[in-house]
Amino acid sequence: MFAAWGRFVHRRRWPVLAVSALLLVASGWTAASGAKLQSGGFIETSDSGRASRLIEHELPTAGGATFTLVFSSDRLTVTDAAFGDAVGEALRPLREDPRVATIVSPFDGSAADPSALISKEKHAAAVDVATKDELAVARDYYKELRAKVRSDRLTIAATGVLAITNGFNDVLQDDLRRAETVSLPLALVLLLIVFGSVVAGFIPLGVGILAVMSGIAGMFVLARFTDVSVYAENVVTLIGLGVAIDYSLFITNRYREELLRGRRSEDALAVAMSTAGRAITFSGLTVAIGLSGMLFYQGTYLSSMGVSGAIVVASAVFYGLTFLPALLAVLGKNVDRLRLPILQPDTEGRGWWHSIATGVMRRPVLVLVPVVAFILLAGSPFLHIHLATGDVTMLPKHEESRAAYDRLVDDFAGAGQNHISVVVDYPEGVTLDQARVAGLVELGKRLTAVRGVQRVQGAFALDPRLTADAYTALYAAPAESWPPQLRALAQGIGEQRLATIRRQTVGAHIVLFDVVTGDATNSDEARAIVREIRSLAPPSGGELLVTGFTAIDVDTVDFITAHTPVAIAFVMVATVIVLFLLLGSVVLPLKAVVMNLLSISASFGALVWVFQDGHLSQQLSFTPGPVDPSLPVIMFCTLFGLSMDYEVLLLSRIQEEYRRRPDNTHAVAMGLERSGRLITGAAAIMVGVFSAFALADILFIKAIGLGMALAVAIDATLVRALVVPATMRLLGDLNWWAPRPLARLYRRLGFAETPSTSGLAAGAGDD
Repeated sequence: MFAAWGRFVHRRRWPVLAVSALLLVASGWTAASGAKLQSGGFIETSDSGRASRLIEHELPTAGGATFTLVFSSDRLTVTDAAFGDAVGEALRPLREDPRVATIVSPFDGSAADPSALISKEKHAAAVDVATKDELAVARDYYKELRAKVRSDRLTIAATGVLAITNGFNDVLQDDLRRAETVSLPLALVLLLIVFGSVVAGFIPLGVGILAVMSGIAGMFVLARFTDVSVYAENVVTLIGLGVAIDYSLFITNRYREELLRGRRSEDALAVAMSTAGRAITFSGLTVAIGLSGMLFYQGTYLSSMGVSGAIVVASAVFYGLTFLPALLAVLGKNVDRLRLPILQPDTEGRGWWHSIATGVMRRPVLVLVPVVAFILLAGSPFLHIHLATGDVTMLPKHEESRAAYDRLVDDFAGAGQNHISVVVDYPEGVTLDQARVAGLVELGKRLTAVRGVQRVQGAFALDPRLTADAYTALYAAPAESWPPQLRALAQGIGEQRLATIRRQTVGAHIVLFDVVTGDATNSDEARAIVREIRSLAPPSGGELLVTGFTAIDVDTVDFITAHTPVAIAFVMVATVIVLFLLLGSVVLPLKAVVMNLLSISASFGALVWVFQDGHLSQQLSFTPGPVDPSLPVIMFCTLFGLSMDYEVLLLSRIQEEYRRRPDNTHAVAMGLERSGRLITGAAAIMVGVFSAFALADILFIKAIGLGMALAVAIDATLVRALVVPATMRLLGDLNWWAPRPLARLYRRLGFAETPSTSGLAAGAGDD
């Protein structure tokens, strides 16, 4: 089938190129039109996700569509009239903007506790701004609002949810441009080294760009129907460049190899398609299967990222089987034009890869034991991994929202405290009758009694001296009817502050309690507080929900760890099935899965050692901390497919040699000889592409780039060059074994290489 496809493309090369050009134009137009990408966030179906949505809908000033402005001066203090006047002047455009709901400032009486918005040394003040729209809408005009706030006397910086979301979007775009600027020239240099020809070197790079454009276009189309993460564009570019360049490299190299053997262009293309083309198709399936593991995380942005990755891999395979062979057919022997004399040309015969393979297979156990031990040792830090959702510390310290956040935590009393939001949801609506108020007051007392809680804030947790009857009178009766003690207490709190607290914590259907603790958001102590609060009985007629950064962290970690075993099992089983269809063996697919797990384990160990334990944090410019739970998922699903990529390409070449001469040792040595140099070159290109993303400022992308670069480097060197030949030597002819029923099924399905194709690939004749 693949040989016939190669001949068809050769005869119809110009129409195929025309179709590719049309698809390129369509992809470019779709990518240019863009779409809204999401910033991740909570799991909608979780306890914290439901609570966050309720707060966002009913109490927008306490929701996510807010930002905080930090005004500071080295000369003036907040007690100076000029400081307050400058803040008021800077805020005037926001007060006049119809999109702004509330502005809470320490200078105009709008703050419940003005001292909380003033820095310790009195040289800075914070102002909280809430918009009328939800986060998904407000983030589109946040930059307009931020640009309106200017002052010639004060320094202004913004942080908070809207500012941090905007910061992530801007830095991610800068990271993507930097990675493309570095990775494309680096890939071209490595391609020139691998091919020794300018024309041949440019071909895979062009296919890579085509695949990435189509992948990004597909991602934006997907974003019109579901939420797609802002990280997806970087991940799509990273995977697309690496995979597309690899696939086109293998096909182009095989085509050149057959031309050097004296074949006509059409025959050379037929052989290239029936061997390398067949291999990249199955390789693409294995990569897509790995990425499809993310589909088991429905309700998170991981599922959309998996689909986006699968789209770009499908694009890489599509262009590798259409545009690339059509271009090779047009070029013919000109594919080797502009050769570089300083680079060694391809050679036939037994080179150093053959020597490595035969040397390993002479003493397989002696090689296998220390190499596997080293890889497992490198992966051992993963055993003490600490998972926690990412926060603003994933941004570089120089970014405005991160710098302003650090200023708040360092200079403002209480700014570094952890706030856990407890929501009581009344589906039929909030009615402040005596029984319901009594339940809310009792809940406030039980929340205060939870170990580790410093204080509880809310409309029903104003003062421990207030009884349920007092709260009922406070909110239901007119002020004239209040008893003297209640009136005095209300005056002490402040009428405006009392109204603000009620407006910010009581909605149409919900009542909000703000639980404050000094424990860090991702600490075990804070997680224990969340779990204990969730164990409390809700007030009569209501449902108790908990959200906030710690609750979202707990729900995200629990959700991902609960779904991971099924995702891993699916990826492994599906990969074994696809590899069986490629190789006709049940042993080699199982061995391939074990090899992949070895490569991934070393990468995961490095992930923890560097980004959690903090080694190289100064050199790589990041703040160490817990590992985001989605990071191992993305890396496993991506790396499992990419590692299988090289396994497929190596084993398919070994299988080709074994079919030609059924000698396992000879087949392994010759398969590694004919593909080892190419796999090394392909891996070097992929490592270069991934390393360019390791230069990112966003910690998440930096970790993915570095982790995947390490995994591919280990996979292409230690695993493929040493572990694979050693294990295949120990297994011997058992490598190719399959039970008779499965062997018959394999032949009946027609996935085996046909005798005519084998003969052609072996040089039996051109016709």
